[in-house]
Amino acid sequence: MWFDERPPPDWTIELPPGMELLNSNQRLHPMAKGRLTKLLRRAGHKASLAVGLPRLERVYVVGELRPTDRRRRDPGNWYPSAKAAVDGAMTDAGVLVDDDAEHLVGPDMRLGPIVKGGQLVLHVWRGTDT
Repeated sequence: MWFDERPPPDWTIELPPGMELLNSNQRLHPMAKGRLTKLLRRAGHKASLAVGLPRLERVYVVGELRPTDRRRRDPGNWYPSAKAAVDGAMTDAGVLVDDDAEHLVGPDMRLGPIVKGGQLVLHVWRGTDT
């Protein structure tokens, strides 16, 4: 696998390609940032329900940024998008009781393949206590 030599994820949650994403380098008006955050949460929630994630005690999440082109990128800058999507996919959808450190590890950000319009994908592994 392309990151951390982990086994394949238990679930993959794909947000729609072409969605506007939040980047930590943006300097948005708070209302614009709130609007985007809300859209990302809703998209994460909807995608989580489509995948059928069960209620879980603990998960590990890797956020994969699939860019629009081959330019160099720092995938960590898209953490705000992954955080919003995870809130929707895990907490709002009722998969996790809370997204605190006891229940959620991540999201860790990685760079994925090129996708027309760009895309954010969440890879989810069932957590363990070890």
